[in-house]
Amino acid sequence: MLFRRRHGMSAAAGEALARVLATPTFEVIPLRHATDDASSLPLGARVSVTASPLKGIEATVGLCAQLQAAGFQAVPHLSARMVRDRAHLTDLLAELEDAGVHHAFVVGGDAKTHGSYADGLSLLREMADIGHKIGHIGIPCYPQGHPFIADEVLLQALHEKAAYASYMTSQLCFDPLAIGSWLAARRAEGISLPVHIGLPGVTEPHRLLAITARIGVVDTHRFLTKNIRFVARLVRSGGFYRPDALLEALAPQIADPRSGIVALHLYTFNAVKATETWRRRYLAGLASNRLDPSATEARPTAGGAIS
Repeated sequence: MLFRRRHGMSAAAGEALARVLATPTFEVIPLRHATDDASSLPLGARVSVTASPLKGIEATVGLCAQLQAAGFQAVPHLSARMVRDRAHLTDLLAELEDAGVHHAFVVGGDAKTHGSYADGLSLLREMADIGHKIGHIGIPCYPQGHPFIADEVLLQALHEKAAYASYMTSQLCFDPLAIGSWLAARRAEGISLPVHIGLPGVTEPHRLLAITARIGVVDTHRFLTKNIRFVARLVRSGGFYRPDALLEALAPQIADPRSGIVALHLYTFNAVKATETWRRRYLAGLASNRLDPSATEARPTAGGAIS
């Protein structure tokens, strides 16, 4: 099957999409079969593992050790509010070093604070003070804001965290114009961190519901709150989501070197095989420069294809 492409997409835009689709990060939730799910990915792929207050940060670090041993580049989410104190952080960093993990994604997290670190910045500072061998550190950014944090607080934190980070990853946003204007404003302010654009993978409603049923009531509320727009799209569709149109709407920004967009971060919701199949087919379509035979159907909106 060939994927339809937006009419009028330039060669430069197509090349830019091929570039970021070649080596994306695949985000997974630390559930029992996550390692098996990752087996559909090419060896060496970056696999980002979220942190669950229900399961604890040890589940994240443990899964990352397994993924790293299996030949992937594991990226643990180090959730500040789930780290008890300096000794706990030192142990976590040592465990990651022993496992050969050289990536990390530092977040504040949604667990109630029960340790020394209230936010990602405090954890980053402590990591720097302890010393570590993590060569690539990502931090989150929020083109459409955060449900519980004021915009000015987010921006101040981003400016301060940038000194400790290698890149920033955008949280789910379905508005390419909002992403573009947010990025332009940050570049004007002097934030030059490379950007990984967060994009939902191919997801079916029943798969999403199964995931939320398995992560616990607290985590489900957190998940739904953070991804309400995406969940609403799935509920309305009755089908499944594909990110084709959103990706293509972002193509001019990805092709523009001033944006600093260097990669994609695919939120798979553990539908790893379906997302990887989509990625490979989409890349094949870009390479062949052919249209899907069904391209005469109505074009999807910039929010993504629902079928």
